[in-house]
Parts: sequence; structure tokens; C-alpha cells
Amino acid sequence: MDFNNILVRAEEGIGFIIINRPELRNALNINTLLEIETALDKMRDDEDIRVIIFSGAGEKSFAAGADISQLSKRTMIDALKPNMTATYRKIEDYEKPTIAAINGYALGGGLELALACDIRVASLNAKVGLPEVGLGIMPGAGGTQRLSRIIGKGKAMELILTGDIITAAEAERLNLISKAVPQEELIETAKGYARRISVKGPLALRMAKAAVNRGADMEMETALYLEKLAQTILIGSEDKLEGTQAFLEKRTPQFKGK
Repeated sequence: MDFNNILVRAEEGIGFIIINRPELRNALNINTLLEIETALDKMRDDEDIRVIIFSGAGEKSFAAGADISQLSKRTMIDALKPNMTATYRKIEDYEKPTIAAINGYALGGGLELALACDIRVASLNAKVGLPEVGLGIMPGAGGTQRLSRIIGKGKAMELILTGDIITAAEAERLNLISKAVPQEELIETAKGYARRISVKGPLALRMAKAAVNRGADMEMETALYLEKLAQTILIGSEDKLEGTQAFLEKRTPQFKGK
């Protein structure tokens, strides 16, 4: 499919969604979000694609946040509409693992997109933050909730209330990202994670994601029961039989996601 605001491609079982508005620092407008959702829907049905990598066109910006020209015109009623929140929830709950390759600025809604991904890596020149309070608003697409769950309430509160923008090195120290690497190594690093994930059982990956994401909001006993139910499904799957048999036969498993 042809898109106006994103670039979409696939290679080696990896799907790429690249935000392609470099002249606007890859700012996220409504059309861009809709195109991301459409691309995700198409990739869900492609069995050859096992992992999705998000990034931004150019070397200056992953996504600089919401398009301020649109934001300035939004009303209270507009803010109640799903828009960015729904897109990021779709990414978080997506059946296939997602990786954010943060190349440059990831601010506001751009960082919130990255927070919705399962794994985040960044170039050393990247800078991330939630500066919305400087515009008289607050993070409204999951930033207040996901950031605190990832790095802890205290530090998340500091970053949100000050609107401070931090370096990739600091983000790595806070465990906001998994790894900071030179710009020229960023995509290959993200692909390295994707390759290691893509050979694993797709049904197991899906169940593991659900257990982590849903279990984080539950008290321990309920979360452990959710984990047990997810494991029960996997124990009865064809992939479990293939994975264990391949291990015993010392060969590479051929998973089918069943």
C-alpha cells in the first residue's frame, strides 16, 4: 500500500514502520496515526512478519510529538476522542513484538509511542522527554501511566512535572531504553533484537506479552493465575510439541503459531 506519512517495508521477517515527515521532525498528526494503524493491520495478517520495528526518517527525530498546528485547534470534545491513545494501545496489545528504534528526538507523543513498544533502543544523539506541561497540557496518550510503570513513580513524576528532556545515556541508566548505540548502529541493533525474537514461538511471544502487560496491573495472586492460564494454552499447542521435539532432536524448531 502507498502511504503519505509513513514508509513501510519488510525484510528478513521484520516489518518496518518509518514515520516519514522529516521536514516537521516527524510530528504525529491524525493521518499519520491512521496510517500506522492500517500498516499494523496489514502486517498482522502477514505470517512472514514476526517483529515490527518503528523508527523515524532521517537522523534528527524519531517523532517530535503531536503536530502542534493541529493540537492548538483541538477542543475538550476532541480530547475525549481515542486518536493517539487508541493507536498506542493497539501497539501495546499488538500480537507481534514491537521495537522502537529511537533516532533523535522522541518528545511528547513520540516518546509515548516508544513507551507503547515492547523494547526501546536509541542512538546516542537521541533525546527523550514529555514536555507537555510547557504547553499548558499534560501527557495524554499513556505517558503518565507507562513511564511510571517502566522507570518508577518518583523519577517519572520528576520528568513529567519539569518537562525535562534527557539524553539517551540517561534514558539507558533509568532503564527507559534497553541500549544506547551510535547512530550508524541503531537499526542493526534493533534488527539484532528482532532476529533473536523472530525465531521464538509466535504463540509463546503473544502469551508472554499478554501476561506481562496485563499482570502488571493486577495483584500478585491474580497475575500468577493469568500466567498459569497462558502457560496452559501453550502446553496444549503444536508449537510446544515442535519446540520440545526440536530441542531433543538438536535441530531448529519450525514454529507455526498454533
